[in-house]
Amino acid sequence: MQLKPHYPVLIIGAGINGCGTFRDLCLQGVDCLLIDRGDICGGASAAPSRLIHGGIKYLETNEFRLVKESAMERNRLLRNAPHYVKALEVVFPSKSWFAGLTPAILGYLGFDTRIKERGALLIEIGLQIYDFYSRKVKALPDHRFFNKSHLALEFPHLPKESVAAGMYYEGRVTHAERLGLEVVQDGLAAHPASALSTYTQVKGRPKGKTLTLENTITGETREVTADVIINAGGAWIDKVNASLGINSQHMGGSKGSHLIVRHKGLMDALNGRMMYFGTKDGRFNLIYPFFGNALVGSTDHAIKDADEAYCSAEETDYMLAIVSEIFPAIKLTRDDVILTYNGVRPLPRAEGKDIGVVSRDHSIGRDQLPGTDTPVLSLIGGKWTTFRAFSEQSCDAVLALLGRARSRTTQDMPIGGGRDYPATESAKQDYAAKLQGASAARARILLERYGTRAADVQAFANAMTDKPLASLPDYSSGEIAFICKTENVGRLADLLLRRTSVTMEGLLTLAAIEETAAIAATVLGWDRKRTAAEIEHARMELARRSVANVKPEKAA
Repeated sequence: MQLKPHYPVLIIGAGINGCGTFRDLCLQGVDCLLIDRGDICGGASAAPSRLIHGGIKYLETNEFRLVKESAMERNRLLRNAPHYVKALEVVFPSKSWFAGLTPAILGYLGFDTRIKERGALLIEIGLQIYDFYSRKVKALPDHRFFNKSHLALEFPHLPKESVAAGMYYEGRVTHAERLGLEVVQDGLAAHPASALSTYTQVKGRPKGKTLTLENTITGETREVTADVIINAGGAWIDKVNASLGINSQHMGGSKGSHLIVRHKGLMDALNGRMMYFGTKDGRFNLIYPFFGNALVGSTDHAIKDADEAYCSAEETDYMLAIVSEIFPAIKLTRDDVILTYNGVRPLPRAEGKDIGVVSRDHSIGRDQLPGTDTPVLSLIGGKWTTFRAFSEQSCDAVLALLGRARSRTTQDMPIGGGRDYPATESAKQDYAAKLQGASAARARILLERYGTRAADVQAFANAMTDKPLASLPDYSSGEIAFICKTENVGRLADLLLRRTSVTMEGLLTLAAIEETAAIAATVLGWDRKRTAAEIEHARMELARRSVANVKPEKAA
């Protein structure tokens, strides 16, 4: 654990809020240490609906500021990370023209109401507001409206009683975990005096200002001090604070589970678009194409202990059933599920409040390391879409404490492989043609996976004996070696679950685990015992996400 004894800023938690704050502080020339007890974006940041969205549902809770910020930040991400953030057409159908208007008006006037059904007129009003908020940072077309006949023509699988639908645009992040990685890499490149240490946790209570950090794999320890501590632990913020000797009650997490299903009939019904719809219980749900399969989500349940979160049998069956509410002829079973995943949203504590209406906005909690003058800032709330804006707010709070001024903004700053990303189809073909050592088809695959960092991947592969993997022919040995060598892989599961998309694609087999483990062992210097342990750990992680292992909710 090669770390300095002191850093002006220590960030605990490498979810997207911690990653974004780390990058912003590095860009201001501040020495930072970013730690996480696991991998980069290995917790809730790896378990979202994978949308970069303006948050149309927040209009129902009168969070207009959040909708405006979300819409602008969505559009910025479409520009700054075009290799991973793509436009997505969204269809919002309705079975009524006027449903929801009365509770919407009452809610706007301050009454405690909840909308259970959204009529076409209410959807149209919401989308008009949505378009208005998107215009300051324009990146997507305005919405359109489908009447009954147009809807029946485009989406014949929808319920016959559907009267109309709004069709608008959001963003989707193809590989959230890699986007988080590149945010950190950009920070380290901008300011090499900063450092990242994954699989690292605070051990024991601090001794004054001194914290003991422990590597959770090797057991190695190191003492550090910091002028400011940022707690970016997400749903674990209060637990992290407790480890620091701080008794806080900032958090009130919500568990969200998702399914990835393989079903040709469902993919045909989606017709390349996302369905966003209200179900009988009044919740918003979604289905959209994802790595050749369909992503279905999500649940929203209050949970007291984030360490006890898992996708339950009840949640699985609930999500399978909601598909039939929007596509009545499609009946999914657990046999159609290739993967489950869940995370805990880092929501602010709101005792007695319906978890579905708790704000998704972000704020900073302020505490102090006991017996010292060291401030501890807790990053409460936030989401993928607004991470840059929240990171900017957090960075500015730290700069004020350090008595420093901001020197750069991240508003229009490309992320990782989004730099100089070819914007048109012809430009992509030109880029692929110039990628030495790769066929045109292979170059396009690398461009989609890594953006303009594809050139670094291919150059690395060209310098060794590179060949397609037997178990994963769309990946090559040089590509896997590059990831292990340059992308802070601490465990085999990092490679299979987050650095690549093989798990999300439903391609992970025992053969793939063993073949990639052999490459990782060579690059990272693992002996036989360590390699066997990593294979077993990866198998357990895969099994945990399998529908065959879902447990009843009462077993939690």
